[in-house]
Amino acid sequence: MTTINWNEVLDSISENAAEPEVEDRFVKPLLNALGFSPDEWVQQFKTGKGPADFAARKNHDTDKFSVSKINPNLVIEVKGRVSGKAIINLAEGTPMYKKTKEQITGYLLAPKCHTSQWGIITNSTDIQLFRRHGKIVLPATNCMRITQNNIIDIITRIKKLLDNQPKALTICIYNDKGGVGKTTTTINLAAILRQQQKTVLVVDFDPQQGDLTDSLGLQEGKVKLSDCLVDESLNVKETIQPFNLKNKAGQLVKIFDVIPSDSGLSKFMGYEYEAKIEKGSAMLRDLLDIFVRNYDYILIDAPTNWTFFSKSSVRASDVILMPTEHNNFSSLKNAAKVITEFLPEVKKLRQDGGPIALPIFFNRHKETEASKKRANAEIKAILTVKKGENHIIDHNLLPYYWPKSTKSEIDTTIFTIPEYEVVSSAAFSRRPAVFQHKKAAEYYLKLAKEYFLYE
Repeated sequence: MTTINWNEVLDSISENAAEPEVEDRFVKPLLNALGFSPDEWVQQFKTGKGPADFAARKNHDTDKFSVSKINPNLVIEVKGRVSGKAIINLAEGTPMYKKTKEQITGYLLAPKCHTSQWGIITNSTDIQLFRRHGKIVLPATNCMRITQNNIIDIITRIKKLLDNQPKALTICIYNDKGGVGKTTTTINLAAILRQQQKTVLVVDFDPQQGDLTDSLGLQEGKVKLSDCLVDESLNVKETIQPFNLKNKAGQLVKIFDVIPSDSGLSKFMGYEYEAKIEKGSAMLRDLLDIFVRNYDYILIDAPTNWTFFSKSSVRASDVILMPTEHNNFSSLKNAAKVITEFLPEVKKLRQDGGPIALPIFFNRHKETEASKKRANAEIKAILTVKKGENHIIDHNLLPYYWPKSTKSEIDTTIFTIPEYEVVSSAAFSRRPAVFQHKKAAEYYLKLAKEYFLYE
């Protein structure tokens, strides 16, 4: 990167540069700065869902990516600074930004990009890095405006992320309404992911209930999470308690790791104690950072209400998974509050584009025509906004409630876990329902595949 004069590069790009000029004068030097040699990238890479402008991967022995053109690690979607006479604005939230984000997401999930972990969108004026984990494509940076003063810092930041790729996807299971099965979802999702050969860490960050810790029959360790929040000299790895089960031979087998809730957490519910946490709601994220290269998934069971604990859990996560109930209308409304109020608050604090919310799902759903009709009427009311004299659907919220909808057609399909007596009764046995009941395993495997597992 030190051999590239970025001031000259940016000066060489005309204000009305079309896409080919941006590709030649900006993206090719960018690939060089990110550590890719000319035989480690190709243009117009066929993803299976249209051609990506660039794809790149480090060469392996005799396998030159420019020759084999298989298994890319990075794909790039490029725009010009103008198209015809129209200026292309890639700033976050603009129509072109949304369209380009959809393009890079489609490429990263395309059949010939199943190995791709990273995506970039840029027009040499703005740039953003995205990361793929399974079926999830999420921002790895915010959308950054490029200037001569910050270009080196931007590229250094992107290269550092590419060279130090996190392994884990951190998921916060949260709804601002209680009683929707957050803990049950966390435990059984962790168990089914383990059945799929994934390594999982579960964090119980509920200071009052600690239901997850209790339902797994675990105790707090000598080193407690509450102590780690205020004493950085402690080793947070020592908070981990393994959740073990006996196999058919009677041997104990570790299923997943747990950072249990502990008795000291409740004191931080008081502001005077919360103020003692030097990094505030950022502290949990910093503590968990040590684990992101050791596990495939980190699941955080967050408490209800927007407190220090729930804010910390959301701030520490990549994605938010929100259980709701079809007949619990507060859970549906509160999901909108999470999306429109709480997430923007956290995004401002993080300044890296995250976290993102996933579409809601119905938990413990006993489906009848009447129940579907009532739930959809409530959702429609949540999505309807007044514009002038008309009432229209808010298309910004639509993907979180009816994700299969398009601009031209409303599809009210919502992923559902059916009513399950077998799941709720499993808590008494200290054993996840997915290990006791075939039906429960089917439910949660479908949940994992719907949101996370890339097939």
